[in-house]
Amino acid sequence: MSQTVTTSESAEVEKPTPTNVGGQAVIEGVMMRAPGSLSVVCRRANGSLVLRERTIPVSKSPLVKIPVLRGAYTFFSAIKIGHQALQWSGRIMEADFREQEAADKAGATTPEPKSKPKSVPGASKLSLMALMQASMTAALSEDDELEGDAAKEKAAAKVSEPPKPAKPKTKEVVEYVVEEAPPTSIVMTVLPVLFALGLYVAAPQLAAEGIARLLGLDKDLYPVTHPLLQALTGAAKLTIIITLFLALRQVRDFRRMFEYHGAEHMSISTYEAQKPLLLSNARNVSALHARCGTTFIIMVAFVSVVLFSALGSVMPTIQAPRAVQAVLFFFMKLPLLPFIAGITLEIQKVLAKYCTTGPLQVLLWPGFLVQKITTAKPDDDQLEVALASLRSALANATAVLPEEHPDRTFDSYDNLVSHPAYAEMAGGEASA
Repeated sequence: MSQTVTTSESAEVEKPTPTNVGGQAVIEGVMMRAPGSLSVVCRRANGSLVLRERTIPVSKSPLVKIPVLRGAYTFFSAIKIGHQALQWSGRIMEADFREQEAADKAGATTPEPKSKPKSVPGASKLSLMALMQASMTAALSEDDELEGDAAKEKAAAKVSEPPKPAKPKTKEVVEYVVEEAPPTSIVMTVLPVLFALGLYVAAPQLAAEGIARLLGLDKDLYPVTHPLLQALTGAAKLTIIITLFLALRQVRDFRRMFEYHGAEHMSISTYEAQKPLLLSNARNVSALHARCGTTFIIMVAFVSVVLFSALGSVMPTIQAPRAVQAVLFFFMKLPLLPFIAGITLEIQKVLAKYCTTGPLQVLLWPGFLVQKITTAKPDDDQLEVALASLRSALANATAVLPEEHPDRTFDSYDNLVSHPAYAEMAGGEASA
């Protein structure tokens, strides 16, 4: 049963535990999520930290308690929220570039910050980053916000903000206003979806057809729905995904996101080990995590092979040219994708709960091996960002923030973690 703390007379809020906190890397930052709260911290070119905090409404639908359905809901909810965090981090990066351009025009000389991308990502790169976010999103929890009737009451609780800071001796905390983005264009909304379908569904199926031809498999004995074709499709999917990850790791902007991905894992693992959220502790933990989105993506390939093989074995042979069969089977797969996501997330939760130690850990190795590509060793600056984001998310888990809660800037990590609202989240110490 979930632990709860009372924040008002009318509602109780689920308390964060080591299994219901997750996160995601964004552009020069990390998003962290605890039950009912979300925080994003990005490091600006001048070294300061920008913090965005939000209360996440909890679905009251009884469907989110049903296994598989709750997994699909959690996954797509995480993708939506993660994409919003990614867009916000991109706007902060754009603000840094505008300031740099203004300084250049004014004749000022400033050293190029090592922490920032070389250029503002265009639509294609942002689409690829959006596509990659699934592999860098920790599967949020064993039950996340879906656990406990008390959590469902949080949205109706009396608004309460974190403790007000004492008057600072320096200007370490200021309200930060980032220019709001215009409404997302249809292209920016549709392009990542089409890219994902093409990369994860269409391309592997085409590759499997090509391999079948090279092997000389009889078209009548091996229709597009045959289990062997599904196994080839799964192998092609894994090959495409791993090749993409390896290629992106060579691109500076994506490698930095992989480093923030590692920092996110290391911070969460520090919290799960019930150690103070300090740099000295986070440096010494693994960047691999059982609930990682990379593991989820790899598991999807295996689950889809089993499901589509079972589906193909009971389907009548489609009397049509081979190309038509392939197209029809492709469109038959699409409605099943949320179901596959739900099944996979349920399986991953079980593996993360029971297979992290002992001989059963071998079941996690395929995901861990690929995580060695999508995570990289972070530096202390990146670890600070992840730890700050996690402290904020934990601090706000028992509060309901106003809808227009302002973003804030802290001059340094030390100033943020010594803030009264977040210092106690260290587990007894305020800074590393």
